[in-house]
Amino acid sequence: MQYGNLCGIDKPIARLVQGTVMIGSNRLDESFALLDAIYELGGSAFDTAHVYGNGDTERTLGRWVNDRGLRDEVVIITKGAHHNADRNCVTPYDITAHLHDSLARLKTDYIDLYLLHRDDPAVPVGPIVERLNQHLEEGLIHAFGGSNWSHARIKAANDYAEAHGLTPFAVSSPQFSLAEMVEEPWPNCVSIGGPKGAAAREYYRESQIALFTWSSLAGGFFSGRFTPGNLDTFTSEPDLTCVNSYCYPENFERLARAGALAAAKGLALPQIALAYVLSQPLHIFALVGCHTPDEFKENIAALAVSLTPEEAAWLELKREEMPQ
Repeated sequence: MQYGNLCGIDKPIARLVQGTVMIGSNRLDESFALLDAIYELGGSAFDTAHVYGNGDTERTLGRWVNDRGLRDEVVIITKGAHHNADRNCVTPYDITAHLHDSLARLKTDYIDLYLLHRDDPAVPVGPIVERLNQHLEEGLIHAFGGSNWSHARIKAANDYAEAHGLTPFAVSSPQFSLAEMVEEPWPNCVSIGGPKGAAAREYYRESQIALFTWSSLAGGFFSGRFTPGNLDTFTSEPDLTCVNSYCYPENFERLARAGALAAAKGLALPQIALAYVLSQPLHIFALVGCHTPDEFKENIAALAVSLTPEEAAWLELKREEMPQ
């Protein structure tokens, strides 16, 4: 495992951050066994959210952390202020309410990294930054950022923080993978992938704001299960989300190139796709949703693979010939 650091968090942060949507109190033994195995492999950072499982995911993660006595060892990332069916929740009130819900569910007195799960551009950044700084000063959170915030809004928030002597957003959490997200999997998602994300990637390269990128393997697109000829055979919600978001001609060309490069290097296809993300000239951590320890172990191997800029450009369809 490789580890990185973030201002405000006094623990090393695994560059592969394990998601938690697959755990739950109705399968507690299975969930604990997965989390135990991830931790034993060096996975010390876990991503969850206020909305996952209507709160059950946070409760399950909290039960594991406290049962194993690992609160001082693991980095907990959780997200709040997600819109609901009735209204947008990116307000100082909702930030505080969701944070306290999460603290109670996780049975902890602080969150290592707190992310706002969505943005509402109609809400001025000032009150949001001020409320997050209040909770930082209270010790309820140790660092904060935005998930699915545009780089323009991140910049506006950090400009406000600088002008008012406040702590800025330390993190942005957009979607990013070798496959370009063509359709949003859920409303109000932000991606920095593909040609459309070039300006955002340049901003993050220059600023070196930490990126915690979700769907780093494009929702299973790089599993190799999806082909142009079998898309009408998928029926599960996760598979249909992948089909609608990523299964398009240019992405299938990227998939084929990733397969060829994987074969040339003696690696698995997902390892090349993940290496593409981790090889970017960015301060980047990859969120992964492994359902088995073997999947996580395979992803760890991708940390040792460093793609050259020429190889990355070839995967992006910017070069005709595979670099030798």
